Order: sequence, then structure tokens, then C-alpha cells
Amino acid sequence: MLDNILKNFQIQALNPMQEAVLNATGSNANIILLSPTGSGKTLGFLIPLVRLLKKESTGVQALILVPSRELALQIEQVFRQMGTGFKVNCFYGGHSAKVEKNSLTEPPAVLIGTPGRIAWHLRNQTFDAGSIHSLVLDEFDKSLEFGFQEDMANIIGQLEHLQKRFLTSATKMDEIPSFLGVSKLTELNFLNDSAPTEMHLKLHYLRAPDTDKLQMLLELVCFLQNKPTLVFCNHRDAVERISMLLAEQGLAHGIFHGGMEQEDRERALIKFRNGSYTTLITTDLASRGLDIPEIEAVIHYQLPPTLEVFTHRNGRTARMNAHGTAWLLLSATDYLPEFLPETPELFTLPESFDLPESAVWRTVYIGGGRKDKVNKMDIVGMFLQKGKLAKEDLGRIEVLDHSAYAAVKAGKIEELVQRVRAEKIKNKAVKIAISH
Repeated sequence: MLDNILKNFQIQALNPMQEAVLNATGSNANIILLSPTGSGKTLGFLIPLVRLLKKESTGVQALILVPSRELALQIEQVFRQMGTGFKVNCFYGGHSAKVEKNSLTEPPAVLIGTPGRIAWHLRNQTFDAGSIHSLVLDEFDKSLEFGFQEDMANIIGQLEHLQKRFLTSATKMDEIPSFLGVSKLTELNFLNDSAPTEMHLKLHYLRAPDTDKLQMLLELVCFLQNKPTLVFCNHRDAVERISMLLAEQGLAHGIFHGGMEQEDRERALIKFRNGSYTTLITTDLASRGLDIPEIEAVIHYQLPPTLEVFTHRNGRTARMNAHGTAWLLLSATDYLPEFLPETPELFTLPESFDLPESAVWRTVYIGGGRKDKVNKMDIVGMFLQKGKLAKEDLGRIEVLDHSAYAAVKAGKIEELVQRVRAEKIKNKAVKIAISH
């Protein structure tokens, strides 16, 4: 099975961290993996987890708890791509509880969810926890930070036949919480392996001439042009304020924070991943766990409060031996944080700047998804055949439960939508439109 999984991900072999996890899982009951963002830990814990699943079992065998909806969806996507043949479901707040309950008529082998939603299902007895033998707490430190301790304690207290506990964390814990039901975990510490990444990260800072940094941020975004960029803020209102500025300049961008509806958050991430947006303005909600590849620049519009936050934000770039730049924006009265591991270089922006060109890609919305038996090949076939689109004009496609999104070259999108607007997928009429 391992060979097939590697083939599905188009990789030749597991990395050293993933190999260590696989080897340790066979001989140790409970493991904590300390590993930086972007190191491949999702596949690292899923591969040994699959080895513990039994085809003949009809109940939920493994439970994966995560601190955010987006991380739950990401893990679900990775598990599906593995092609194991085992059923997986993903439960989280903002998702239809009715749909979730219906999916439990045939329980999944692997259930992924946020602590609050899983605790709700257990209170309402929608599934039997007695068959669960393996538990994964991914981004465990973040779950504690978000205040999920009570929910996690209640959930773990109901797992009477739990045999394997697997924790992942990006920070080392001083002690193991008692509600885990174990006094000792076998530790696999790969946090020191983040040093090569830091070597590829350049650190700059800019200083505004007054207390308002908005104009300087605009000039920096223009300087970066269309490099994939994350702009981090400490508060939602700052995200909204920056968004208004960029919108006034006609700059396409996405925003992402906890006050948004789940559908809007998903759409923003999809457009950022597929290149329709090259700038995403966010709170620290996007600093960990999300699948956001190939970030070239991280901008700290508001200074991070701690070294840990600073490290996690920067961890979104210079990943897996890539190169990236982190920028700190200071007003006239700001000081560089004392916790910085090194003194960043003062950077002076050019006096003149041009607005970035429009993104190469735009996004098409398709009103059908996995639950409607729609898959990527259905969309590819329709767009290439009925839509007369060339292969190179079709980009990343993401299929959700009841919708799908496809990146299309901006110059081709209007004509494509006109051609396929009345087409059917799996003999069913679906809405097809440009996503705004």
C-alpha cells in the first residue's frame, strides 16, 4: 500500500521525519511528534494510522481532532488522495449537522473533526465511540490555545477502547495534560530540523514616516507585484481596513479571519491557492496547519506579540528548501521586538511604484461536488471538450461536498462560461459561473 500512496502523491520516498514516525508507531503505543509547519507531518501520521485500520471493522476506528475547520478539510483531502479504500468523513462547526448525521449511517473508518463538533455528536449519540482504537490530536498545542481542553477531555473520556494516541505539535510542552490518560509519550523531536528553512528566509523591516502604515503596505504590495503574499494582522478590523484600501486601488485580494462564514473562508483559500488572488490578508488563523503552498513573502503588518507567533507566521514561507522573505512594518513610533532571533535589514522602497498587473488566473464556480458524484475529471472533460479550453488554460481544480472551483486563464474565462453555462454534469444541470 505504501508504494501506491507514494505514487498518488508523486513522491519517491518518505522523508526522514515520516520514516521515523512509521518506525516508531510499530513499537510504541503513544507518540508525540514535534515538527515545524511544512514538514509533511500530515502524511507522516496518516500512513501509520492506515496500517492500524481493519477492513472488516464496521465502526469508526480512528478519530483525528484538529483546532480548525480548514485543517480538518486539508487532512480529509490528503487522506482521500492516499487512495486507501477506507471511508473518511470530516465534521466541523458551520457544516450541516444533518448531512453529518446522514453520513454516519455507514460510519467512516476515519473521522476528522473539530473538538466542539465531535463533542456535540457524542452528546447526541450519533455514533458509537466504542470502536475507536486510535486517536490523533493534530496541532495539539493550538487546540489548547483555542480553549478546546474541556471538549477534548470529554471526548477522550468516552474512548473506552483507545489503544494508540498520536499527538503533533509545533512547540514543545512542559507537561502532558492529565486528560490524555497517559503519563508518558514517546517524543520524536524534529523542531531543530527547521534550521535549513531559516537559512532560506530573508528578514527585512520598513519604517513609515508617521504612525499610519497603510500607505507603506500598499507600496510594498506593489513592489512585490504578484508574488504570493500573506499579510498578517493581530485583529480582524485591521484585515478589513487593509482590504478596503486595496479594493479602492482595484487590487484583487482575499481576506481570512475567524469572523467570516465558513463558505467565504473556503473560497478565499481556494482562490489564493489557485492564483486568482496573489495577496491574502489574514489574522494568525492562517499561520498554522493550512495548505497554502509556495508563499514567497510574509508581511507582518502588525507586529507579532511573541516569538512563537513570529515563527509560525514565517513558517508559511521558505518551506521545503524554497526561498522567501519576511517583512516587518513599523510606524514612526514602533520598535523592533526584542525577541527577534536576528536583527532584520532596513529596506527602503523605491519612490515610485506601479500597481501589480491583474492575476493570470480567475475562478469558475461549479454548483456540484463530491456528494453529487462530481469529480475533477468531469470538470476537465467538460471544460476541454464543450468549453473548447486548451489544457494550459485550465489550472487547479478543487472539489468540495456540494460545489467545485476551477482556475481558468483570465483571458479565457468569459468565453468558457458562455459555452458551458447550459451544460450538464452526470446528466444533472448545475450552476456554472465566474466566482466573484
